[in-house]
Amino acid sequence: RGREMSIDAKRWEDLYKLLERPGPLTGENFIPGDDTKEMLHDIIRVLVVGAGGLGCELLKDLTLLGFLNIDVIDMDTIEVTNLNRQFLFRAKDVGSSKAETAARFVNERVKGAKVTPHFCKIQDKDAEFFGQFQIIVLGLDSLEARRWMNDMVCSLIQYEEGGSVVAGSNIPMVDGGTEGMAGHVNVIYPGVTPCFECILPLFPPQINFPMCTLADIPRTPAHCVEWAKQLEWDRAKPFGEQALECDDPRHMQWLYQAALARAEAHGIEGVTLKFTQGVAKRIIPAIAATNAIVAAVCANEVLKLATAAAPHMQASTGGHYMMYQGGEGVFTNTMAHERHADCPVCSRAAVRIEVPRDLTVAQLINMKADTRLRLRNPALSVAASNAAGMKTIYNPHVKSMLLQTTPNLDTTVGTWVAESGVELTVDDPVMATQKQVAIHFKEQSSMDTS
Repeated sequence: RGREMSIDAKRWEDLYKLLERPGPLTGENFIPGDDTKEMLHDIIRVLVVGAGGLGCELLKDLTLLGFLNIDVIDMDTIEVTNLNRQFLFRAKDVGSSKAETAARFVNERVKGAKVTPHFCKIQDKDAEFFGQFQIIVLGLDSLEARRWMNDMVCSLIQYEEGGSVVAGSNIPMVDGGTEGMAGHVNVIYPGVTPCFECILPLFPPQINFPMCTLADIPRTPAHCVEWAKQLEWDRAKPFGEQALECDDPRHMQWLYQAALARAEAHGIEGVTLKFTQGVAKRIIPAIAATNAIVAAVCANEVLKLATAAAPHMQASTGGHYMMYQGGEGVFTNTMAHERHADCPVCSRAAVRIEVPRDLTVAQLINMKADTRLRLRNPALSVAASNAAGMKTIYNPHVKSMLLQTTPNLDTTVGTWVAESGVELTVDDPVMATQKQVAIHFKEQSSMDTS
């Protein structure tokens, strides 16, 4: 046993130099010594969300920093095109689960590592699952997935009667992201720092194509994919009333086949399954070097959060958000953003919108309940005096409810909301929890707003 301990100590000697003694740069809560080492190796559980280009780097960095209890969740399988940068995978792994393959590789390579894989969607896990981790790290490639995770983590916050956050209920989350030669690292402390929803307006809007171009004469492979996504899906209804889910392999395969047929009919080349996925999910090609840099910064912040060996990125240290630009030279900048007091996620505030009383439910849904929520396919309900306490206005997520509530689209909001200030409950796939929209009536009619 003594021999084993000496080998372990030798292996982590560089790390232990940071953990065995205080210094001028250590955090306020830093406790040097064996307790911190044990906490790092044996107690702290880290969840890595995503096992792609960024996720592979994160798993490597975190285990080599001494985090030996890690869970990784990813719903994707390995493709040939992943092998040039997702270095935990080999050609024999094509078609296998990314999470399971990455976990097996790291467990075999790093002595003592216990990486537990979850081959599923993040939406398949409940609050109890996410609540068991001390730190969560995001290696995702879409805004929707980040928003869902941000909403889930913020929903776990508990508050004292005085309004202060219950210690340990706000799980810190480190969000890493890359776009070509650019990247960012954002340290989110729910209830303290701005959450992802607070800074969502900083992200550029999605690129949209003129509908006439998509419907009439496509000129590029992207036009064919967007035609299949925006027009043909709703017309053909390949999976009944199911909304298009870009993370569903069956949906993406159908989208690819439809886009390919459209491209061939117009003599356009370049539509592949990978290209279709990139356009449909707004994916920008990944650069291995950018992944490595961003993941290293993420892992560094996780170490600071776990041990307090140094203050993590926050307003008092210059900012919680680090931006990296590697397109022309190397440039980084760290900044702080303001937390929004009316944020529907971290502040749990109802979104106030003003509408005319004769606005129809369909028109309200087309407004997507204001840009502050950026909803995709919302269901609406309102408080009622029935046994359930709620009455469904519209629900597109359940087929039987869709058939039952579709006629309500032509009714006015005033039919359901008796007076200003009444809150509607909104349920949408982009959010992990329900949100509230406070309806306030204004004088002019809906005809005046056209």
